[in-house]
Order: sequence, then structure tokens, then C-alpha cells
Amino acid sequence: MNSMPRSFTGQPKSTPRDPDVCVVTCALTGVLANRKQNTGIPYTPSEIANEAKRAYDAGASVVHLHARTAEGAPTFEPSVFAAIKREIRARCPVLLNYSTGTILDDVSQQVAYLGACKPEIGALNMGTMNYSKYSRQRKEFVFDMVFTNTYEKIIKLLVAMNEAGVKPELECFDTGHTQGTWPLIDMGLLKAPLQFSFIVGVLGGIPAEVDSLQLQTKIMPAGSEWECIAISHGHWRMVAAAAVLGGNVRTGLEDHLYMPDGSMAQSNGAMVEQAVALVRGVGRRPASVEEARTLLGLGAPR
Repeated sequence: MNSMPRSFTGQPKSTPRDPDVCVVTCALTGVLANRKQNTGIPYTPSEIANEAKRAYDAGASVVHLHARTAEGAPTFEPSVFAAIKREIRARCPVLLNYSTGTILDDVSQQVAYLGACKPEIGALNMGTMNYSKYSRQRKEFVFDMVFTNTYEKIIKLLVAMNEAGVKPELECFDTGHTQGTWPLIDMGLLKAPLQFSFIVGVLGGIPAEVDSLQLQTKIMPAGSEWECIAISHGHWRMVAAAAVLGGNVRTGLEDHLYMPDGSMAQSNGAMVEQAVALVRGVGRRPASVEEARTLLGLGAPR
């Protein structure tokens, strides 16, 4: 069997959700952008927590987190992720979504901080792809790498999430990543309600078009929750598109550095304010932390 039968979902029927409620996530820092590009990008646990509070106050119910050194380099040290959690919890009750992305095959540090910190959500990249950035002006690639995510690697992270009670957020850069979830459902490693994030605008992945979101939502199992993650150009257009199509939305300095008018974003909070305005503009409203917990199937607070 090479593809998921159309009748197969491996999931029970879900309770209809309130279409007016939208979960707003803020991706605070990422690993690629730096303060030479935007001075508002946080590095330290305290700075990240301050941005999390700004995002929460602006209407975000989830923050997506990477860890950095004090100099801004990416780090996977479990102690840094633990410090980020402590700092955020001292400021606000926003739901935590920890990145597990790495180009390395060794995910032992990711497994360690998932087990130790037990965030509500863990981002799980669902397939291998060319991960590159091209400069039209220079006519050359800024960077060019293969982002390897074999099933062996995915399963290690998924087992760690299941053992820690962490909800997997299925990050799909292309349609094959979405289609490729069905064996994990069949194995019982993924359970309803599933939470998908459809990343658009990354070279090597699906383009930042409304058709991309519509196709992805047709492929995902019925009853799943989904959000759009729009990288760089087209960010605000795709945030608006997801809001119109009934999905959840994500913004933040990991995904884009500018406001809709082209000015540099001053903080994650300012970006969340804009995303919330778009959500409200189409007749929806941002979910509270409690509503997001229910919609995403996170269970009772620990």
C-alpha cells in the first residue's frame, strides 16, 4: 500500500467546532534571523519570555519557541528550554509549543527537553525537503541544504511526545508531508484530533497561494485542526487567507520581519495585534488559552 485510502482516517468522528474561534500562535524568534535584520528578535530566555507576554497580551494563545544562546546562535540545550519555560510561566499562562526541528539525525537533546519540560505542544516536521533561500538580486542561493526528516527520526520524536503527554503539531511543507501521516495514524502513534501546520512560501515546499491551503486541507484527515505558517513574502496575505478559510493563524518574527505597510515590525506583540485585527475583520475572534486547549485537544492543564 503506497497511499492512504480515501476512506481511511483512523480517527473517530470529531465534535463540530465553533467556526468563529481562531487560535492565534506567535513564533517568537526562530533560528535564522538576527538582530542585524530586526532589533526586536529575542535571544535570552528572559527576552523570549517578555515577547511571549507581549504576544499573549495582544491575543495569542500559543507561542512557538526555539532556543538561542546569548549571542543569538541556535541551541538545543535542555537547560535553556527549561529556563524559557520558567521565565514565561512567571509572566503569563500562554500555551507553549517547542520546536524540535534539526538538520541532524540525532534528536537526543530534543527528546530530553520534551521529557523534562513537557510543553503543551511539540512541533514535528513531517518530511524531508530541499530547504533553501535564493536571492533574485544576486542570482545565487543564500543557503542550500537538505532538511532530513526520515520516518525513523519522526517516530523517535513522536514516541517522546506521546510519553511526555505533548501534543504533536504536524508541520507540513508540502502535500507529500500531509499525505505521509497516514502510516503513523495506522500504527497508533498519531491520535485524533490531529493538529496540522501548513507551511507555505519556503523554497522547496508548497507556494504561498490560497490553492495550496485548499489542497492541503483536502488531503488531511477529516476533523483535523490546521493553521497556516507563511514565511517571508506573502505572509500577511496568507494569514488573511487562513482566517477566511476557517483555519488557525500564526505570525511572529520567526516567520516575517515586516508589518503589512512594509515598515519593520517592532515586536512580536505588534504582529499579533495585526493578525488579530485580520481575524476580527472576517468575523472571527481569537481563542482564549482555555478555548485553544479544547480546540487542539490538549487535555486538562498539568
